[in-house]
Amino acid sequence: MPRSWKSFNALSLILLPMTLIFGLASYIRRQLFRRGLLKSTKIEVPVIVVGNITVGGTGKTPTVIAIANALKASGYIPGVISRGYRGDGQKYEVTTRSVASKVGDEAILISTKTHCPLWVGPSRTENAQHLLAKYPNVNVIISDDGLQHYAIKRDIEIIVIDGSRKFGNGLLLPSGPLRESVKRIHECDFAVINGPEKLNLPIPTSNMELVGELFHNLSNVDRTCRASDLCGLEIAAIAGIGNPERFFLHLESLGLNLKTYVFPDHHKYSISDITAIEQNVILMTEKDAVKCPIVSGKECWILPVQARFNGDLISKILERLKTYRG
Repeated sequence: MPRSWKSFNALSLILLPMTLIFGLASYIRRQLFRRGLLKSTKIEVPVIVVGNITVGGTGKTPTVIAIANALKASGYIPGVISRGYRGDGQKYEVTTRSVASKVGDEAILISTKTHCPLWVGPSRTENAQHLLAKYPNVNVIISDDGLQHYAIKRDIEIIVIDGSRKFGNGLLLPSGPLRESVKRIHECDFAVINGPEKLNLPIPTSNMELVGELFHNLSNVDRTCRASDLCGLEIAAIAGIGNPERFFLHLESLGLNLKTYVFPDHHKYSISDITAIEQNVILMTEKDAVKCPIVSGKECWILPVQARFNGDLISKILERLKTYRG
Protein backbone atom coordinates (compact mmCIF):
# COMPACT_ATOMS: atom_id res chain seq x y z
CA MET A 1 0.00 0.00 0.00
CA PRO A 2 1.55 3.36 -1.00
CA ARG A 3 2.36 5.62 1.93
CA SER A 4 -0.07 8.24 0.63
CA TRP A 5 -2.95 5.76 1.11
CA LYS A 6 -2.24 5.15 4.77
CA SER A 7 -3.39 8.57 5.97
CA PHE A 8 -5.05 11.73 4.71
CA ASN A 9 -2.33 13.96 3.29
CA ALA A 10 -1.61 16.61 0.67
CA LEU A 11 -1.61 14.11 -2.20
CA SER A 12 -4.95 12.69 -1.05
CA LEU A 13 -6.36 16.22 -1.10
CA ILE A 14 -5.01 16.94 -4.58
CA LEU A 15 -6.57 13.75 -5.92
CA LEU A 16 -9.98 14.31 -4.30
CA PRO A 17 -11.66 15.62 -7.50
CA MET A 18 -10.73 12.40 -9.30
CA THR A 19 -11.86 10.42 -6.27
CA LEU A 20 -15.27 12.11 -6.39
CA ILE A 21 -15.58 11.24 -10.10
CA PHE A 22 -14.59 7.63 -9.39
CA GLY A 23 -17.08 7.39 -6.52
CA LEU A 24 -19.91 8.86 -8.60
CA ALA A 25 -19.19 6.53 -11.53
CA SER A 26 -19.08 3.54 -9.19
CA TYR A 27 -22.40 4.54 -7.57
CA ILE A 28 -24.15 5.08 -10.93
CA ARG A 29 -22.91 1.74 -12.24
CA ARG A 30 -24.16 -0.06 -9.14
CA GLN A 31 -27.57 1.58 -9.44
CA LEU A 32 -27.85 0.59 -13.10
CA PHE A 33 -27.38 -3.05 -12.11
CA ARG A 34 -29.82 -2.75 -9.21
CA ARG A 35 -32.52 -1.26 -11.43
CA GLY A 36 -31.98 -3.82 -14.16
CA LEU A 37 -30.70 -1.33 -16.72
CA LEU A 38 -27.46 -3.31 -16.85
CA LYS A 39 -27.87 -7.06 -17.10
CA SER A 40 -26.95 -9.31 -14.17
CA THR A 41 -27.09 -13.02 -15.02
CA LYS A 42 -28.29 -15.75 -12.66
CA ILE A 43 -26.25 -18.95 -12.83
CA GLU A 44 -28.10 -22.25 -12.33
CA VAL A 45 -25.98 -23.22 -9.29
CA PRO A 46 -25.17 -21.15 -6.18
CA VAL A 47 -22.35 -18.64 -6.62
CA ILE A 48 -19.98 -17.71 -3.78
CA VAL A 49 -17.99 -14.52 -4.39
CA VAL A 50 -14.76 -14.06 -2.44
CA GLY A 51 -13.52 -10.49 -2.84
CA ASN A 52 -12.45 -7.28 -1.19
CA ILE A 53 -12.99 -3.55 -1.35
CA THR A 54 -9.31 -2.56 -1.30
CA VAL A 55 -6.62 -2.63 -3.95
CA GLY A 56 -3.85 -5.14 -3.36
CA GLY A 57 -3.52 -8.50 -1.68
CA THR A 58 -5.74 -9.30 1.27
CA GLY A 59 -5.63 -13.11 1.21
CA LYS A 60 -8.40 -13.90 -1.27
CA THR A 61 -6.56 -16.73 -3.00
CA PRO A 62 -5.86 -18.85 0.12
CA THR A 63 -9.43 -18.17 1.22
CA VAL A 64 -10.79 -19.47 -2.10
CA ILE A 65 -8.57 -22.55 -1.87
CA ALA A 66 -9.63 -23.31 1.70
CA ILE A 67 -13.34 -22.91 0.93
CA ALA A 68 -13.12 -25.03 -2.23
CA ASN A 69 -11.34 -27.86 -0.41
CA ALA A 70 -13.78 -27.66 2.53
CA LEU A 71 -16.75 -27.90 0.14
CA LYS A 72 -15.17 -30.93 -1.57
CA ALA A 73 -14.67 -32.57 1.82
CA SER A 74 -18.38 -31.97 2.56
CA GLY A 75 -19.52 -33.71 -0.62
CA TYR A 76 -19.95 -30.72 -2.96
CA ILE A 77 -18.41 -30.49 -6.42
CA PRO A 78 -17.14 -26.91 -6.67
CA GLY A 79 -15.90 -25.08 -9.73
CA VAL A 80 -13.88 -21.87 -9.66
CA ILE A 81 -13.99 -18.83 -11.93
CA SER A 82 -11.44 -16.03 -12.09
CA ARG A 83 -10.49 -13.05 -14.18
CA GLY A 84 -7.04 -14.54 -14.73
CA TYR A 85 -5.30 -11.35 -13.65
CA ARG A 86 -2.00 -10.69 -15.46
CA GLY A 87 -2.78 -13.43 -17.97
CA ASP A 88 -3.35 -12.56 -21.63
CA GLY A 89 -7.03 -11.63 -21.16
CA GLN A 90 -8.47 -14.55 -23.15
CA LYS A 91 -10.92 -17.26 -22.02
CA TYR A 92 -9.30 -20.53 -20.93
CA GLU A 93 -9.94 -23.64 -18.94
CA VAL A 94 -7.04 -23.98 -16.50
CA THR A 95 -5.34 -27.38 -16.75
CA THR A 96 -2.04 -28.94 -15.72
CA ARG A 97 -0.59 -27.63 -18.99
CA SER A 98 -1.62 -24.01 -18.38
CA VAL A 99 1.01 -21.32 -17.86
CA ALA A 100 0.83 -18.17 -15.76
CA SER A 101 1.53 -15.91 -18.76
CA LYS A 102 -1.82 -16.97 -20.24
CA VAL A 103 -4.11 -17.64 -17.25
CA GLY A 104 -2.44 -15.73 -14.38
CA ASP A 105 -0.47 -16.95 -11.39
CA GLU A 106 -3.41 -17.11 -8.97
CA ALA A 107 -5.40 -19.38 -11.30
CA ILE A 108 -2.46 -21.80 -11.58
CA LEU A 109 -2.13 -21.89 -7.79
CA ILE A 110 -5.85 -22.45 -7.17
CA SER A 111 -6.01 -25.21 -9.77
CA THR A 112 -2.94 -26.97 -8.35
CA LYS A 113 -4.17 -26.87 -4.75
CA THR A 114 -7.86 -27.69 -5.29
CA HIS A 115 -7.99 -29.79 -8.49
CA CYS A 116 -11.34 -28.12 -9.18
CA PRO A 117 -12.58 -27.23 -12.67
CA LEU A 118 -11.43 -23.65 -13.21
CA TRP A 119 -12.16 -21.15 -15.97
CA VAL A 120 -10.57 -17.73 -16.47
CA GLY A 121 -11.51 -14.80 -18.67
CA PRO A 122 -12.66 -11.19 -18.49
CA SER A 123 -16.37 -12.14 -18.09
CA ARG A 124 -17.10 -14.18 -15.00
CA THR A 125 -20.59 -14.89 -16.32
CA GLU A 126 -19.19 -16.49 -19.45
CA ASN A 127 -16.58 -18.31 -17.38
CA ALA A 128 -19.30 -19.89 -15.26
CA GLN A 129 -21.39 -20.82 -18.27
CA HIS A 130 -18.45 -22.45 -20.07
CA LEU A 131 -17.46 -24.32 -16.92
CA LEU A 132 -20.94 -25.69 -16.30
CA ALA A 133 -21.34 -26.68 -19.94
CA LYS A 134 -18.24 -28.87 -19.73
CA TYR A 135 -18.72 -30.00 -16.10
CA PRO A 136 -22.51 -30.26 -15.51
CA ASN A 137 -21.93 -32.12 -12.23
CA VAL A 138 -20.47 -28.98 -10.63
CA ASN A 139 -23.03 -27.83 -8.05
CA VAL A 140 -21.45 -24.67 -6.63
CA ILE A 141 -19.27 -21.94 -8.18
CA ILE A 142 -16.65 -19.93 -6.30
CA SER A 143 -15.61 -16.63 -7.84
CA ASP A 144 -12.04 -15.63 -7.07
CA ASP A 145 -12.46 -11.88 -6.61
CA GLY A 146 -15.41 -10.24 -8.37
CA LEU A 147 -17.13 -8.42 -5.51
CA GLN A 148 -17.52 -5.50 -7.93
CA HIS A 149 -18.37 -7.73 -10.94
CA TYR A 150 -22.15 -7.23 -10.73
CA ALA A 151 -22.84 -8.79 -14.12
CA ILE A 152 -23.09 -12.16 -12.33
CA LYS A 153 -25.62 -12.66 -9.55
CA ARG A 154 -24.26 -14.06 -6.33
CA ASP A 155 -25.80 -16.05 -3.48
CA ILE A 156 -23.05 -15.59 -0.88
CA GLU A 157 -20.58 -12.70 -0.61
CA ILE A 158 -17.42 -13.08 1.46
CA ILE A 159 -15.22 -10.04 1.96
CA VAL A 160 -11.55 -10.56 2.87
CA ILE A 161 -9.81 -7.80 4.84
CA ASP A 162 -6.12 -7.41 5.61
CA GLY A 163 -6.12 -7.03 9.40
CA SER A 164 -2.90 -5.02 9.53
CA ARG A 165 -3.60 -2.57 6.69
CA LYS A 166 -7.39 -2.51 7.08
CA PHE A 167 -8.83 0.27 4.84
CA GLY A 168 -5.89 2.68 4.76
CA ASN A 169 -7.10 6.27 4.93
CA GLY A 170 -10.66 5.19 4.16
CA LEU A 171 -10.81 7.04 0.83
CA LEU A 172 -11.79 5.76 -2.60
CA LEU A 173 -9.32 5.51 -5.47
CA PRO A 174 -7.11 7.31 -6.31
CA SER A 175 -6.91 9.24 -3.01
CA GLY A 176 -7.03 5.97 -1.09
CA PRO A 177 -7.06 2.19 -1.58
CA LEU A 178 -10.83 1.62 -1.66
CA ARG A 179 -12.68 0.27 -4.71
CA GLU A 180 -15.98 0.84 -2.88
CA SER A 181 -17.08 2.53 0.32
CA VAL A 182 -16.57 0.74 3.63
CA LYS A 183 -20.38 0.71 3.85
CA ARG A 184 -20.27 -2.02 1.19
CA ILE A 185 -19.35 -4.45 4.01
CA HIS A 186 -22.91 -4.21 5.33
CA GLU A 187 -24.19 -5.92 2.18
CA CYS A 188 -21.79 -8.88 2.42
CA ASP A 189 -22.70 -12.13 4.15
CA PHE A 190 -19.41 -12.95 5.88
CA ALA A 191 -16.07 -11.28 6.57
CA VAL A 192 -12.64 -12.91 6.85
CA ILE A 193 -9.91 -10.96 8.63
CA ASN A 194 -6.45 -11.98 7.48
CA GLY A 195 -4.52 -11.88 10.76
CA PRO A 196 -5.34 -11.86 14.49
CA GLU A 197 -6.76 -8.32 14.57
CA LYS A 198 -10.31 -7.79 15.80
CA LEU A 199 -12.56 -5.46 13.82
CA ASN A 200 -16.04 -4.40 14.86
CA LEU A 201 -17.97 -5.35 11.73
CA PRO A 202 -21.75 -5.58 11.19
CA ILE A 203 -21.62 -9.11 9.71
CA PRO A 204 -20.42 -12.54 10.94
CA THR A 205 -16.61 -12.46 11.04
CA SER A 206 -13.83 -15.07 11.17
CA ASN A 207 -10.10 -14.56 11.52
CA MET A 208 -7.76 -16.35 9.16
CA GLU A 209 -4.25 -17.55 9.87
CA LEU A 210 -1.88 -18.64 7.10
CA VAL A 211 0.08 -21.62 8.37
CA GLY A 212 3.04 -23.41 6.81
CA GLU A 213 6.44 -24.62 7.99
CA LEU A 214 7.60 -27.21 5.43
CA PHE A 215 9.61 -25.90 2.47
CA HIS A 216 9.63 -27.60 -0.95
CA ASN A 217 12.48 -27.33 -3.42
CA LEU A 218 11.61 -25.45 -6.62
CA SER A 219 13.40 -27.90 -8.92
CA ASN A 220 12.19 -31.01 -7.05
CA VAL A 221 9.02 -30.47 -5.03
CA ASP A 222 9.38 -33.89 -3.39
CA ARG A 223 12.51 -32.62 -1.66
CA THR A 224 11.61 -30.82 1.55
CA CYS A 225 13.24 -29.12 4.51
CA ARG A 226 12.29 -27.17 7.61
CA ALA A 227 13.39 -23.77 8.87
CA SER A 228 15.80 -25.45 11.29
CA ASP A 229 17.66 -26.90 8.28
CA LEU A 230 18.20 -23.37 6.92
CA CYS A 231 19.32 -21.65 10.11
CA GLY A 232 22.83 -20.26 9.90
CA LEU A 233 22.72 -19.89 6.13
CA GLU A 234 22.71 -16.62 4.22
CA ILE A 235 19.13 -16.48 2.98
CA ALA A 236 17.20 -14.23 0.61
CA ALA A 237 13.42 -14.01 0.63
CA ILE A 238 11.64 -12.72 -2.47
CA ALA A 239 7.99 -11.76 -2.84
CA GLY A 240 5.97 -10.36 -5.72
CA ILE A 241 2.64 -10.40 -3.88
CA GLY A 242 0.17 -7.83 -2.61
CA ASN A 243 1.54 -7.75 0.95
CA PRO A 244 5.14 -9.04 0.96
CA GLU A 245 5.75 -7.91 4.53
CA ARG A 246 3.34 -10.55 5.85
CA PHE A 247 5.38 -13.29 4.14
CA PHE A 248 8.68 -11.93 5.47
CA LEU A 249 7.33 -11.69 9.02
CA HIS A 250 6.12 -15.28 8.81
CA LEU A 251 9.62 -16.43 7.81
CA GLU A 252 11.16 -14.45 10.65
CA SER A 253 8.71 -16.07 13.08
CA LEU A 254 10.25 -19.40 12.03
CA GLY A 255 13.62 -18.16 13.29
CA LEU A 256 15.16 -17.26 9.93
CA ASN A 257 17.47 -14.30 9.34
CA LEU A 258 16.74 -12.84 5.90
CA LYS A 259 17.64 -10.29 3.32
CA THR A 260 14.38 -9.37 1.65
CA TYR A 261 13.69 -8.48 -1.98
CA VAL A 262 10.33 -6.98 -2.94
CA PHE A 263 9.04 -7.24 -6.51
CA PRO A 264 5.80 -5.82 -8.00
CA ASP A 265 2.65 -7.83 -7.39
CA HIS A 266 2.25 -10.64 -9.99
CA HIS A 267 5.85 -10.09 -11.14
CA LYS A 268 7.06 -12.50 -13.82
CA TYR A 269 10.58 -13.42 -12.77
CA SER A 270 13.47 -13.51 -15.25
CA ILE A 271 16.71 -15.41 -14.93
CA SER A 272 18.48 -12.09 -14.35
CA ASP A 273 16.14 -11.32 -11.40
CA ILE A 274 17.34 -14.47 -9.69
CA THR A 275 21.04 -14.31 -10.61
CA ALA A 276 21.20 -10.70 -9.34
CA ILE A 277 20.36 -11.89 -5.81
CA GLU A 278 23.53 -12.19 -3.74
CA GLN A 279 22.46 -15.13 -1.62
CA ASN A 280 22.38 -18.66 -3.04
CA VAL A 281 19.47 -19.81 -0.84
CA ILE A 282 16.22 -18.14 -1.88
CA LEU A 283 12.80 -18.49 -0.25
CA MET A 284 9.55 -17.61 -2.03
CA THR A 285 5.77 -17.99 -1.92
CA GLU A 286 3.82 -20.47 -4.03
CA LYS A 287 2.48 -17.59 -6.09
CA ASP A 288 6.04 -16.53 -6.94
CA ALA A 289 7.11 -20.10 -7.66
CA VAL A 290 4.72 -20.62 -10.60
CA LYS A 291 6.57 -17.85 -12.50
CA CYS A 292 10.13 -18.38 -11.29
CA PRO A 293 12.75 -20.01 -13.53
CA ILE A 294 15.12 -22.65 -12.18
CA VAL A 295 18.60 -21.12 -12.11
CA SER A 296 21.79 -23.12 -11.74
CA GLY A 297 23.68 -22.33 -8.55
CA LYS A 298 20.60 -21.00 -6.72
CA GLU A 299 18.84 -23.18 -4.15
CA CYS A 300 15.21 -22.02 -4.29
CA TRP A 301 12.64 -23.13 -1.74
CA ILE A 302 8.87 -22.63 -1.75
CA LEU A 303 6.81 -22.23 1.42
CA PRO A 304 3.26 -23.57 0.86
CA VAL A 305 0.70 -22.14 3.27
CA GLN A 306 -2.92 -22.91 3.95
CA ALA A 307 -5.68 -20.81 5.46
CA ARG A 308 -6.97 -21.76 8.89
CA PHE A 309 -10.18 -20.08 10.09
CA ASN A 310 -10.80 -19.56 13.79
CA GLY A 311 -14.56 -19.15 13.48
CA ASP A 312 -17.43 -21.12 12.01
CA LEU A 313 -17.16 -19.70 8.49
CA ILE A 314 -17.27 -23.06 6.72
CA SER A 315 -20.24 -24.37 8.72
CA LYS A 316 -22.16 -21.15 8.05
CA ILE A 317 -21.46 -21.43 4.30
CA LEU A 318 -22.67 -25.04 4.35
CA GLU A 319 -25.83 -24.01 6.25
CA ARG A 320 -26.53 -21.31 3.65
CA LEU A 321 -26.02 -23.73 0.76
CA LYS A 322 -28.48 -26.19 2.27
CA THR A 323 -31.21 -23.54 1.99
CA TYR A 324 -30.46 -22.86 -1.68
CA ARG A 325 -33.50 -23.28 -3.89
CA GLY A 326 -32.30 -21.85 -7.18
